[in-house]
This record gives sequence, C-alpha cells and structure tokens, in this order.
Amino acid sequence: MNGSKSPGLAGFGVLKNTTCHTEKKISVFFSIIFMTVGILSNSLAIVILMKAYQRFRQKSKASFLLLASGLVVTDLFGHLINGAIAVFVYASDKDWIRFNQSNILCSVFGICMVFFGLCPLFLGSVMAVERCIGVTKPIFHSTKMTSRHVKMMLTMVCLFAVLIALLPILRFRAYQIQASRTWCFYKTEHVEDWEDRFYLILFSCLGFLALAISFLCNAVTGITLLRVKFKSQQRQGRSHHFEMIIQLLAIMCVSCICWSPFLVTMAIIGINEGRSKDTCETILFALRMATWNQILDPWVYILLRKAVLKNLYKITSGCCGVHVINLHMWELSSIKNSLKVAAISESPGSSKQINLQPLSSMGQ
Repeated sequence: MNGSKSPGLAGFGVLKNTTCHTEKKISVFFSIIFMTVGILSNSLAIVILMKAYQRFRQKSKASFLLLASGLVVTDLFGHLINGAIAVFVYASDKDWIRFNQSNILCSVFGICMVFFGLCPLFLGSVMAVERCIGVTKPIFHSTKMTSRHVKMMLTMVCLFAVLIALLPILRFRAYQIQASRTWCFYKTEHVEDWEDRFYLILFSCLGFLALAISFLCNAVTGITLLRVKFKSQQRQGRSHHFEMIIQLLAIMCVSCICWSPFLVTMAIIGINEGRSKDTCETILFALRMATWNQILDPWVYILLRKAVLKNLYKITSGCCGVHVINLHMWELSSIKNSLKVAAISESPGSSKQINLQPLSSMGQ
C-alpha cells in the first residue's frame, strides 16, 4: 500500500500509522477563518481593481492593474477551492478511505496546493519586474508593455504553474495524503526515491527563485526612487517615492516571512530524504504561514494606497508632534508619472515648453 506508483492506493499508506494528531475543532476553525478572510479580502480587492481599470484602461497603469487582478483572482480561487476541500475533509472526519478510493480527490487537492502556491509567487515576481521597468525605463514601459503583452505573460505564468502541478501526474506519481490527514502534497514521509525528492526541491527552488527575483527588482526600484528623490529639488515628486518604498518594503517582508518557513521545510525534507526532525505540527504551522501571504496580498498590493498612507502620515505626524508637509502636492503614483514622461517625450515641440530634466532622471 506504500507503493508510490500505484495511483489508487498511493495516498493511503500514511493512514495506517500516523503520528500526527490535530485538534479537530481548532483545525476546522483555522480552515474556515482562513478561507473566509481570504475570500473577503480578495473579493474587495477585485472590486477596487475593476473600478481602477475602468479609469486607467488606456494608460500605462493598466499593465499593473492586469497583473494585480491576476494575482488576487488566483488567491481568491485558491482560498475557495482549497478551503472547500479542506472543510469537506474535516466534515468527513478525515476518512479518506471512504470517499477517496480512486485517489482522485487527493490528486486534485495536491494539484491545487502546488498551483495556487507557486502561481502567486510567480505573479509577485512578474509584478516586481514590471514595476522595475516602469520606474527605470518609463518610456520603454509605456510603449512596449501593452495590455496584450501583459495578458500573454499572465497566460505563460499560469501554464507554467499548471505544468509543475501536473508533473507528478504525468510521471504516474500520485500525490500523497499528509500525516495530519487534512491535505495532500508531494510525498514528505520516508522519501527514498530521487523523483520524490526532486519534486520537493523543485517546489522550494522555484519559490525561492520567485522571491529572489522580487527582492532584486524591488531593491533596484527602491534605489532608483531614492536616487531620484535626492537629486530632485521639486517637492511634487516626493509622494510616489514614499508610496512605492513603503509598498516595496511591505511586499518583501510579507512574502519572505510567510513563505520562507514552508519552502525551507520542504527543501529540508527533500534533502534529508524525509528523515528531518520536523513534525507534522511544524509543517502545518508553516503551511498556515504561507496561507497568510495570500490573505495579505490584496492589502499590500492594492489597499495600501496613497489615501491610506496620507491618513497614516497625518495621524503619525500629529501623535509625534512633527510638522505635516503639504501633502496635496503629491502626485498620484510613479506609474502615472511614467506615463507623463512618455507622453511628453512623444509630443512634438514639447521639449521647448516643458523642462524634462527632473523626469528624465527616471530612465538613468
């Protein structure tokens, strides 16, 4: 029954001698809370994105809005599908042998866990790349980063994540019911075959690669914005600098804190051939940490906007007794500023009327 190449029985080997005991009421509570909060947060973000996309549909900000929409839609379906399966498993008293004889539900659960885990990380890295191009090369961004190109990137990212999720099925390797009997993933116990180790290490490496790309691009973006801030003598360019830097710090901190425990745990299990000292409670805690990233994504990418930052700045300045700078001079965002650069540079004779020295530094 432990044979990994028998799809019908592969998932049930762990049920015979499980050493992981989770409190049912607490586990159901966590699953329902995570699913509800995730669905509400991402639904609110989708409504905000739809309204924003209608306003900026013909502008360069549309590319960012499309990528953000893909991210929150992915997170929404991830909470909806994975959460519904998890609640069903708890409601069935985790009796997999009764409702999963052919291992179809476990395979679907495992595919969804991998896809909805990697896809947001990939989209986050693509958003970081898009933001970096928009800040460092605004003219190139406004002319080449069209909605059609962004949709192609979204499709390629989703197809790549689907391929990674289907790889074990294509190789006739069934997803395994984990020791807690509440979710399915790659084989994490008694990993002896090189292919089972490969899947765990591949998942971790792809996740860390996405985080590294996001960190690198966000660092370049932040440094560029700081250089422009210190070089510019005009106050009107300060708002989007502060706004973007705060968003970059929040994005990097949330992604690294939430995903690092799970990615490190899977990598250790793959390297140590499943003989690591991590208990199933530790793995469940790391999984819940990763789930929080999908809950916080809409708040970091979408809801942490200029209006919120402006109010927080006023409250903080009032509490600390710091003089409040005239904030109505702030511009909308760096993406809109990039569009202004492109529009001015492409209009004939505009260089004679408007001094582009402060704005042109964005492309240096």
